[in-house]
Amino acid sequence: MSATRDRLLDAFETLLIAHGPRAATLDAVAAAAEVSKGGLLYHFPSKAALAQGQRERLAALGEADAAAMRTAPEGAAEYYLRESMQSGGPLDRALVAAVRLAEESDGDATAVLEELRGHWYDALLAELGDPALAHVVQLVGDGMYYNAVTGVKDPAALDDALAVLARLR
Repeated sequence: MSATRDRLLDAFETLLIAHGPRAATLDAVAAAAEVSKGGLLYHFPSKAALAQGQRERLAALGEADAAAMRTAPEGAAEYYLRESMQSGGPLDRALVAAVRLAEESDGDATAVLEELRGHWYDALLAELGDPALAHVVQLVGDGMYYNAVTGVKDPAALDDALAVLARLR
């Protein structure tokens, strides 16, 4: 992927996160990326193409994260819970941007988010062997992620979640 294409996707995500899909116009994305409109159109001929590029980015980041979960030395569940407390990284930004697109009835963004959740669930299920436990761990991680992205500090959350998980295994 070219550096210009990445800059354009970064700018698109920044605008989506900060102002929503309506503010993420082609002109605004080009200006934010400091690229001419012609340069933008070379890489993304439409806003739909930008959204598709963002979905592809999220899918790639999500697949890499699910692969990391499956091979994490501490196990998929602990990895998922620990990573759920992180915000601001590339995967987080891509997730939040996709959620903003999904809010505007972008069914394709919703589909990518659902597929990603499925990959995470599959990794949890492979380790835990219990569909209900895998689902609950995922929901606990969702809550921890919500706290992380909203700035709510809960320093005991991870230790408590891991202690409960150890009792349930």
